[in-house]
Amino acid sequence: MFRTLAKATAAIAVVCAVAGAGLVLNEEYGKDDSDAKDTTASAGASFTGTKKIDADGHTVNVSCSGHSDADRPLVMLMAGGGEGLDNMAALQKSLSRTDRVCSYDRLGEGKSDKPAPGTLQTVNDTGVLLTKLLDHLAGDRPVVLAGHSLGGYIAARYTPDHTDRVKGLVLLDATVPHLTRDMNRTIPADATGPATQVRDGALAANEGQNPEQFVIADGPVHSARDIPVEILKHESQYAAVPEYGPALETMWAKGQQEWQQLSTAAELTTAKDSGHYIHTDRPDLALEAVQSVTARVTARVTDAR
Repeated sequence: MFRTLAKATAAIAVVCAVAGAGLVLNEEYGKDDSDAKDTTASAGASFTGTKKIDADGHTVNVSCSGHSDADRPLVMLMAGGGEGLDNMAALQKSLSRTDRVCSYDRLGEGKSDKPAPGTLQTVNDTGVLLTKLLDHLAGDRPVVLAGHSLGGYIAARYTPDHTDRVKGLVLLDATVPHLTRDMNRTIPADATGPATQVRDGALAANEGQNPEQFVIADGPVHSARDIPVEILKHESQYAAVPEYGPALETMWAKGQQEWQQLSTAAELTTAKDSGHYIHTDRPDLALEAVQSVTARVTARVTDAR
């Protein structure tokens, strides 16, 4: 359902499987090291390639690449809903030239376990899993989370309660903080045509009718104090719903502005010539945003010593 809706309208930006569907892990670091033993120290696990990791009672598919010392942060990439870690493989490859980078399939995505039938996942559930993964992959090093769409929403909800570890954040057209409220306000219940599919699909997905069985709940944006935060929003996305396109664009822009409340150091930028898939439409801007935050986090860690 997620993929069908995104393909038909590309408008709710909760899921995003069309533009990046052809991405695969590059052979340079795509070797499966599932049977290799980890060397876990202060810098975290050191394997390269894809690996199944036991976390919070689940088997989670993880990819890691690149090497850097423990003073530099681990970059954790978080894909959008309806997608696996392959969707961010190109960005991972570029970042891994200078930094340690990992990505993972959330439960219900890619090659990770599926959630238990009939259960719904919450932000707390995904946060517990992410913490377990970071314990294993990052060790004591700082972390930069970089999330697209639903992955950005989860990263933004997780970060304020974990600033002891997460020292920087990049949001690539993250799902907005009050999507249910804003969708109800923007497209009325008596709308017809494509707008109906957009509205009803978004509301159903928010209630947990998605591969992750994840409830995308509305809620206020909490502060992560002054950590570096880069927020990139698309330039144009809603041509498939012409009657409500301008209103949807305004809704989305206001939602991105809400995410600025995450930090006094948050910066919001429109990615020119991009749709929802900023990391594929403008990979240069996505790379620059993550590298900028990583550099600022590294400088802070160095200055604190």
